[in-house]
Amino acid sequence: MADARLSDFAHPRYWLTWIGLGFMRGTSWLPLPAIALFGGALGMLLYVLHAPRRHVVHVNIRRCFPELSPAVQARLARKHFRAFGQALLDIGVTWWASEARLKRLTRFRGREYYEQALREKKSIILLVPHFVGLETGGMRLSIDHPMVTVFRHPVNKLVSAVMGRARARFQMRLVEHNKPLTAVVRQVKAGSPLYYLPDQDAGLRQSVFAPFFGIPAATFIVLPRLAAMTDAVVIPCITRQLSWGRGYEIIFRPPLKNFPSGDAVADTTRMNREIEEVVQEIPEQYFWVHKRFKTRPKGEPGFY
Repeated sequence: MADARLSDFAHPRYWLTWIGLGFMRGTSWLPLPAIALFGGALGMLLYVLHAPRRHVVHVNIRRCFPELSPAVQARLARKHFRAFGQALLDIGVTWWASEARLKRLTRFRGREYYEQALREKKSIILLVPHFVGLETGGMRLSIDHPMVTVFRHPVNKLVSAVMGRARARFQMRLVEHNKPLTAVVRQVKAGSPLYYLPDQDAGLRQSVFAPFFGIPAATFIVLPRLAAMTDAVVIPCITRQLSWGRGYEIIFRPPLKNFPSGDAVADTTRMNREIEEVVQEIPEQYFWVHKRFKTRPKGEPGFY
């Protein structure tokens, strides 16, 4: 789809999409503090108007943070929508800003873990949880070094074409999610770090139920398999949205030791625990709009 010509999407069914993309392109020229202001307003508008997704966020937060009072839970949900709204508008910056601007808007913490693995020519898998800044983080990292990531085409073909071109404009190689694992393994072994997002509801296929905030969550078992197949070091990587439009911070945490262990449940449990630790630090920026607990063990009622 990334090879499609944009002129192929002149049909009226794409006009609203063109308007949306034009708005994103236009706002991408604004200073980041202004984008943060408008994005926060957009997020609150979504909070008010999108009742189904607001319900998902409230359920997720209530289940994961039962120790918080209802007022604090509601405040966290609103903070999440503001961060999410800003991230939506920041995508325009991520997709179209110059290399120089992206470098100015991002800073690093713990980069030595990543740089050491690169110097030692190790195979690398970056464990990238679904925080609102992940699009910016992947784009920024692909400026400095060839990378690979697994992706799924959006339903809208025009969005898919624009997104594919944007994500690949530096050194990010895209592998469709339905391709064999060997397509990823080959590139990781050749020296391209994998920017891997493993923490959405996996359904019952290629998953196990591993605790996430004490709740059994259907979790992909692909990360330990990939780590074993590539002999890769697994480094958690989180992109944090800084307040008031001050940019983003890409955070590398220490590599996972003795991973994988050969026990799929133990490995996915450990992965979820690593993600939990970061969520506790910046809870408003985790992707609560996703139905993380949609798949339930047999006999257990649904959450949503």
